[in-house]
Amino acid sequence: MAVLDSGSVTMPAENGVADLDMLHRRKSRSDSSNGLTSDTSPSDDVGATADVKERVDSAAQGTANLAGGDGGDTETRESGGGNADVRFTYRPSVPAHRRTRESPLSSDAIFKQSHAGLFNLCVVVLVAVNSRLIIENLMKYGWLIRTDFWFCSTSLRDWPLFMCCLSLSVFPLAAFTVEKLVLQKFISEPVVIILHIIITMTEVLYPVYVTLRCDSAFLSGVTLMLLTCIVWLKLVSYAHTNYDIRTLANSADKVDPEVSYYVSLKSMAYFMVAPTLCYQPSYPRSPCIRKGWVARQFAKLVIFTGLMGFIIEQYINPIVRNSKHPLKGDLLYAIERVLKLSVPNLYVWLCMFYCFFHLWLNILAELLCFGDREFYKDWWNAKSVGDYWRMWNMPVHKWMVRHVYFPCLRIKIPKVPAIIIAFLVSAVFHELCIAVPCRLFNLWAFIGIMFQVPLVFITNYLQERFGSMVGNMIFWFSFCIFGQPMCVLLYYHDLMNRKGSMS
Repeated sequence: MAVLDSGSVTMPAENGVADLDMLHRRKSRSDSSNGLTSDTSPSDDVGATADVKERVDSAAQGTANLAGGDGGDTETRESGGGNADVRFTYRPSVPAHRRTRESPLSSDAIFKQSHAGLFNLCVVVLVAVNSRLIIENLMKYGWLIRTDFWFCSTSLRDWPLFMCCLSLSVFPLAAFTVEKLVLQKFISEPVVIILHIIITMTEVLYPVYVTLRCDSAFLSGVTLMLLTCIVWLKLVSYAHTNYDIRTLANSADKVDPEVSYYVSLKSMAYFMVAPTLCYQPSYPRSPCIRKGWVARQFAKLVIFTGLMGFIIEQYINPIVRNSKHPLKGDLLYAIERVLKLSVPNLYVWLCMFYCFFHLWLNILAELLCFGDREFYKDWWNAKSVGDYWRMWNMPVHKWMVRHVYFPCLRIKIPKVPAIIIAFLVSAVFHELCIAVPCRLFNLWAFIGIMFQVPLVFITNYLQERFGSMVGNMIFWFSFCIFGQPMCVLLYYHDLMNRKGSMS
């Protein structure tokens, strides 16, 4: 139906013109009965004629809209607003059904409209359900968070790890010295490569040795190993990028004639603290530092870090302590423990992602005026496991593409082996960050990452065969509902068994 003045509907032209003629005849008879003669002033006739013409034009326009209006403008709105005459609104002679339409939840129309209301409903239900669970947990178990959760007197025993963190700054200085020597032609290219290999290998082995020798807390060990891996990735990028710049600068067929090789201690220092793993001599910069914005983001960081601690102490620790080894016991019991652990583990993982990739990296970027802040993409919409790994951690993804995947392709390694090599590097560092602080080398993290390789091809096939939703659901189930809780249980029970055997 044609829309007229915010929702009123015109009638077909035949009925509209007939009614207007009838009104005109009634007006003429009324004028005659009141003694009005034909010597009425011309202005009255002109006004009446203009009024009739306006009504006829309106009816004709309504007929045109009724006959040829498009789908988007023909929806009837029942607001009743505007200046529409109620006599021409919702006439029974006007058709109520004029075209074929789908129900909003049908498969052809469900993704063509907004679901903001359903999203709000999910948020309300989520808040209500989790509020009940929190109250039930507090009534049943009480307050389980220990006063020494963040810091205690035994934390002072981790001072060797703290000193090791400070000493990691020596390795970037050594890499800069090597680049300065090759710039001044004091050493040859093969010597540069050997020195960079020695520097990067020492940078990894030294913290591993310190962590294994000291009886440190798990959190301190994980922090040191994460920092070690970040510095190693930055050192590799620094050496590889400078080697490529030297190659382009010395080649006869330059891709970019403005490429020139130079090293700067300032650019090296900025790169080591910037929220990126890929070195380049200069970066896009933001104009200023928003101090109020930084304060708000830091307040959020404190709040969500506290929320993670609450969930870990109040929910995850009791579930893990009351569980058995998932590979040594009743299968149904193991499934129940994994599913019970999956929800709080998922909350912690999402809070960790938000705290690190959104809050912390943006705070660091703001303080350093770092312009490129694409630290993640919409990985929650990943159609396959491969899409997830390409979107959830953009600094590592860019590093892998730049320094592992495409270098493999350039030396004629096929695509599939290049993907396997990239996942192999990722698996080694995941195992390093978990196994060394736990002092366990059962390769659970390594196996979990390498298991992603077949999942990449499986979900790609399912996406092409059945659509994006199937791959997205498999990603959520395999990674967050099953994979992470299973790894938590495996490492916890192996760690408890190790401590039991040592005592």
